Amino acid sequence: MGSLSIWHWIILIGVVLLLFGRGKISELMGDVAQGIKAFKKGMSDEEVPGPVSAKPDGMKTIDHDNANAAMKARTEAEKRVEGSAA
Repeated sequence: MGSLSIWHWIILIGVVLLLFGRGKISELMGDVAQGIKAFKKGMSDEEVPGPVSAKPDGMKTIDHDNANAAMKARTEAEKRVEGSAA
């Protein structure tokens, strides 16, 4: 009683074909196939990283003197804003 017989499957396939038509189903399957191909191509095209050098050329450094000066200027500006708001 719980399993589907061959007649159930035939009716189900007939209803699906009536609703969607043969053209839409084949387009849908073609789109799925293109998506799978694109995914496989993307997975195979992963970049292999080159050798890592000990010191990168574009290494950035932080000048702490300038950071302190900027922090002091910001603090002074905040004090002026607080003073004018009060």
